[in-house]
Amino acid sequence: MSEPEGQTQPYPGRTGPMEPRPRDEMRDYRGSGLLEGRRALIAGGDSGIGRAVAVAFAKEGADVAIAYLEEDDDARHTASLVEAEGRRCTLMAGDLADEAHCADVVERAVRDLGGLDTVVAHHATQAPVDDFTDLTTEQLTRTFQVNVFSVFWLLRAALPHLPDGGSVVITGSVNGLRGNDSLIDYAASKAAVMNLSSSLAQHYLDRGIRFNVVAPGPVWTPLIPATLPEDKVEGFGQQAPMQRAADPDEIAPSYVFFASGRTSSYYTGETLAPTGGEIQAS
Repeated sequence: MSEPEGQTQPYPGRTGPMEPRPRDEMRDYRGSGLLEGRRALIAGGDSGIGRAVAVAFAKEGADVAIAYLEEDDDARHTASLVEAEGRRCTLMAGDLADEAHCADVVERAVRDLGGLDTVVAHHATQAPVDDFTDLTTEQLTRTFQVNVFSVFWLLRAALPHLPDGGSVVITGSVNGLRGNDSLIDYAASKAAVMNLSSSLAQHYLDRGIRFNVVAPGPVWTPLIPATLPEDKVEGFGQQAPMQRAADPDEIAPSYVFFASGRTSSYYTGETLAPTGGEIQAS
């Protein structure tokens, strides 16, 4: 992708105003039936990585339910891409930081799709701080409600519906692996859900439900201009060894890999880190 220009937009961010426009529609992707007949709930599936995952899943044969905050235009566009592949797509707007809404999202997904086989917990929020002492209790609470508590609530509601051999994919972050000097609460929250995935992988071994994490490096999505200052957005991703951010289309195949038993039946409690060459020590 070309280098992002300095830009900002209101939270939670939308695809339309972004310059350059991210590649997030999986136009060159060819499915091979890896998820034929599967039913997937994707939290945060309206845009960015979530959109690319939804389209990739549809191209692999899955019906999709998408939970998102409020970005109706982006969500409807993603649904149109899924439906163009001949798959069903249901949309559910609302704040996943609300426990009752998480339960409702799962129930609606099960009802509309006829069941659930896969859950992707991709939704998240972030807000940088210049100094740790500027990190308010309100921001810390909101970050953990969205990034951690909601994942717990969503999975607690979904797991009784998943069949033996089902799959869960959680979006972590390179920041959850090595921290971040300004996204302090965000990095901590991502470390928490990555550990949650490892714990649940052990807990559900007897049912064969696999829990894995995709932990990307810098990716050009609406969250970036909606949460970072303009000077941080300009040239975003240059810090990666590849000296650029990824497009969502480059990250989505990792989710297909973990969702499909054909490709990842011996993987659980694992983390796949598409970081543009940044090496993480185990």
